[in-house]
Amino acid sequence: MCTRSCATPIQRGSEAGMGKLQSKFRKRSELYRASQEENADTTSDSQVMHYEPAHHGSINTVANLSPDLCVSGGTDQAVVVYDWKQGHVCQSFQGHNREVTKVVCYPGSTWIFSASRDKTVLMWDLNQGDEPIQEFSGHELVVNGLAVSPDGRKLCTGSRDNWMCLWDIESAKCEQRRNISRNLVTHVCWVPESSSVVQTSEDKTIRVWDSRSWKVMNTFPAKQYIQTHCDVSPNGNYLVSSSNGFGGQGCEATLWDLRQPGCKVVEYRGHLQTTACCVFLPTSPGDPALVATSSHDSSIKVWDQKSAVCLGTLSLDGAGPLVSLAPSDSSNVLCASFNSGLHHIQVTHGSNQVQGSGTSGASDLDIRVVSRF
Repeated sequence: MCTRSCATPIQRGSEAGMGKLQSKFRKRSELYRASQEENADTTSDSQVMHYEPAHHGSINTVANLSPDLCVSGGTDQAVVVYDWKQGHVCQSFQGHNREVTKVVCYPGSTWIFSASRDKTVLMWDLNQGDEPIQEFSGHELVVNGLAVSPDGRKLCTGSRDNWMCLWDIESAKCEQRRNISRNLVTHVCWVPESSSVVQTSEDKTIRVWDSRSWKVMNTFPAKQYIQTHCDVSPNGNYLVSSSNGFGGQGCEATLWDLRQPGCKVVEYRGHLQTTACCVFLPTSPGDPALVATSSHDSSIKVWDQKSAVCLGTLSLDGAGPLVSLAPSDSSNVLCASFNSGLHHIQVTHGSNQVQGSGTSGASDLDIRVVSRF
């Protein structure tokens, strides 16, 4: 079903349009911040800025739309665009009738895609009002996997119904679909500048698909536990996947070499509960490659990609499961939590002790919470 046709396969947003929406809720958020600042001295984390909350309830997913804007979704069924640097809501999209499970954005555009337990995917444009411009319907269970092709023409979706689907974005037509028994999809990501799509599953298997033939090219050796999430390095050479687990068993993330299918490079071990998310962090020239993970144990860890040494840990006591990470640049990461909203996390080099509320020590990185919203 198409509620409003897309003008072109790739549609760029204007800065003027973004600015208008960003200012829409500015006054309300300034009043909210003022009230929070009055009570700052009575809070245990008074050094952390408290902004207007993005959601009511748990947050399942967060992604970057631009250097200043993030998009998130959660149990309140809303898809929220938030200016995390200024601390205010830009837009709240209402269209799903069950909780939002994943959001992704197409880089350099104002396009947003949201998946939900209502079995649909909706497409939004920040500059085209508050109604979805496309709807992708066809799955029979919750949609957990969502990825846009590098050219912005195709959308890949994966669900607990065992189906992997490939859609034409402009027409919202499903062009390819394939069912694999027990392939309860948990996450999907597109390999940069490639026709390959990677997905994780509750059957503990990682599969690499060829989007041209819509067939599985490679299957990685099954892990001991459910694979919860995956991410591909910017150069397309490496894949990192994360596992569920308990009591420190199975709670690792694994680095794989995509150039040698099934080749495990290192494992990142240290979380005590399910590792829900794993991402490659952008790096500055001369800095080591880093991987970040978040867990149901309410902690974020940053690792040296090659050696698997943990360089820093941030514990967010009371935040509950930390289920989604969205790196903005080499120093700033956004984190979604079940109990305490979204967090802006800052990662910096050059100190001997991690600073900030709720942190634990590490030798190489400073990790702290800057704001919560």
